[in-house]
Amino acid sequence: MVAGLMIERARHEAGLTQEELAHAAGTSRPTLSAYEHDRKSPTMATMERLLRATGHTLAVEPLLSFSDRVTSRGRLVTVPSSLPRLEPRKAFAKVVLPLHLNWSSPGTVVDLSDRRQRALCYEVVLREGGADDIREYVDGALLVDLWDELVLPREVRAFWEPVVEAGI
Repeated sequence: MVAGLMIERARHEAGLTQEELAHAAGTSRPTLSAYEHDRKSPTMATMERLLRATGHTLAVEPLLSFSDRVTSRGRLVTVPSSLPRLEPRKAFAKVVLPLHLNWSSPGTVVDLSDRRQRALCYEVVLREGGADDIREYVDGALLVDLWDELVLPREVRAFWEPVVEAGI
């Protein structure tokens, strides 16, 4: 994500106008506009100051990589290199799983704030999902919390076990 998009997104999420953010961060509105439209690049210190004024922080997170493992029956199971993290509002959202994950009852709304529904969703995603599905629906901390309760095929559990254990 480029700096301008990050600043603009943080400002919108904070419910601030350009004028309000510029004042709170000690810069001018035209300069802030230039940052948001990538006509000007803020220094790291300026970027941190702008984000802090919106109630956000600049963070470095490890990149997720994924590997496909093959079960004894020839099915692919996608496993991340580390546990993904979701923003809380996304981790507890109401979602409709795509058809390739929920072909038996398409359009069903899954409430991820409900522990039982979240467990069922995670079971499906860990069994059937690809990298994009894991990034979209699985929060590592919530997965660790549910791990012992999930009903998973033995091989799927074995593939995921080292990643979950590393996340504990």
